[in-house]
Amino acid sequence: MRSLIVVVLAAAAAALAPHTADAQTKRNPSATASKKPAVANVAASRSTSRTRVHAAPPRSSEGQLAGLHATSDPLDLKSSVALVVDQDTNEVLFQKNPHAVLPIASITKLMTALITVEADLDLDEVLEVDPADRTVDRIRSRLSPGVKLTRGQALHLALMSSENHAAQLLGRTYPGGLTAAVAAMNAKAQLLGMHDTRFADPTGLSPENRSSPADLVRLVNAAYQYPVLREYSTSSELALPVGNKVLRYGNTNGLTASPDWQIGLQKTGYISAAGRCLVMQAVIEGKRVVMVLLDSMGRYSRIGDAQRIRQWLESNKFGASAPPV
Repeated sequence: MRSLIVVVLAAAAAALAPHTADAQTKRNPSATASKKPAVANVAASRSTSRTRVHAAPPRSSEGQLAGLHATSDPLDLKSSVALVVDQDTNEVLFQKNPHAVLPIASITKLMTALITVEADLDLDEVLEVDPADRTVDRIRSRLSPGVKLTRGQALHLALMSSENHAAQLLGRTYPGGLTAAVAAMNAKAQLLGMHDTRFADPTGLSPENRSSPADLVRLVNAAYQYPVLREYSTSSELALPVGNKVLRYGNTNGLTASPDWQIGLQKTGYISAAGRCLVMQAVIEGKRVVMVLLDSMGRYSRIGDAQRIRQWLESNKFGASAPPV
């Protein structure tokens, strides 16, 4: 009987041994660090923990959430909203979800630029970047606090390279400061008949900067009246001397460097709530047109959409507009 008890206890101890070892390893990993099985278990555990880390999915734009991308169109555009008009006659040549009111991202900077030139501010005045100009965006800027540049250079960077800190600098140095600048932007919008439009900051980083396609056509037409805005928004590059170095900036719209395009004014924009946006004045088939593309999906999709619209206009010779959608 005593021998039977010993056999049973030995079997039980053998069965419990693996669980006891795991518990001891958790309490004191060094106790079994020299054993290969333990090392393998740790590596497997780390591998498992790595596979559990997932990147956050991209946030949907307001257009996506509203289902605007479900709208089909004859050109199969990636932009959920589009409006193309003859600049001289205001005839609608193409439209898709034309009544949508959405965030417009950095297209906002076109209005920031407009109130700057209409205030007749000295473009040669030297401004200094302040810590307050380091806006809430997480994109690195080479315009560090203490950098000095003229108002004209800040205007150039805001339009051509969509430099957020340059636009913030323009707003802060507007007569009366940032609050007065935003008030002037909203007042100008009303004067232009942009009744679907509201501005909350001079950069476009806030999703509260909102507009409709028809309103943006009005903004493009108003900005187009100023040669300096046409020049700065369509230039290909700017070299900005800063101390002992030169900072080089390019245009966010690659079409400005294409010999196939005759662009008079343009502005790009992007935040997650707005998607990829583009407004542009261009000459196609000898006629001046204004394009508005909002909430485009894909990094280069707004450029592709502009190309498709141009090809469609060329093939139709402006004979007929696409059916409204």
